[in-house]
Amino acid sequence: GILPPKEESKDNEEEELALQQQSIVKTYEDMTLEELEENEDEFGEDDEAAIELYRQKRLAEWKAAQMKNVFGEVVEISGQDYIKEVNKAGDGIWVVLHLYKQGIPLCTLINQHLSELARKFPQTKFLKSISTTCIPNYPDRNLPTIFVYFEGEMKAQFIGPLVFGGMNLKVEELEWRLAESGAVKTDLEENPKKQIEDKLMSSIRCSLPTRKDSDSEDEDN
Repeated sequence: GILPPKEESKDNEEEELALQQQSIVKTYEDMTLEELEENEDEFGEDDEAAIELYRQKRLAEWKAAQMKNVFGEVVEISGQDYIKEVNKAGDGIWVVLHLYKQGIPLCTLINQHLSELARKFPQTKFLKSISTTCIPNYPDRNLPTIFVYFEGEMKAQFIGPLVFGGMNLKVEELEWRLAESGAVKTDLEENPKKQIEDKLMSSIRCSLPTRKDSDSEDEDN
């Protein structure tokens, strides 16, 4: 009469252990990646493999979500697409919109630069639109124009040829401008235009006569 109760007790222990394991699984399955990292010290060695597997699964889901937001090219839109592509671009999406017209050399140059930047920064949505198609009666004197949006709100605007510095505009300079607005995360350490300006000023200083040269010229006269 002693043995059966012992077996029953053993069964109860196994059931209780199974319930505990189920509760642990349920706990970490409900956690975010941040919560898992904060509470990983509380889980035993037996749970580490399961937790790591779950973390990898969540990471894969996150990467899949990120891949949906990969663009990589400049897309042409019309005025009808504006609300969908710009105002409703989605959470966490930066949008760079170039208003242009064919036959304007600087607009063509900027479209070339933006194509290069779209490949470099695929998480940013790059768009272009013929100005009057997107905004009726938009004046040509304001071209080229670049608008920068984040989650449907305008964050920066660059209007007119003077803002871009004319046909001397380099792709690195445009990248820096967009990085300052937040649209891209550049690896440039400083404004490329500043380097050009510094070199220009240095060459001007070198070409100017020194005070000694000036004095000697005065003496000769």
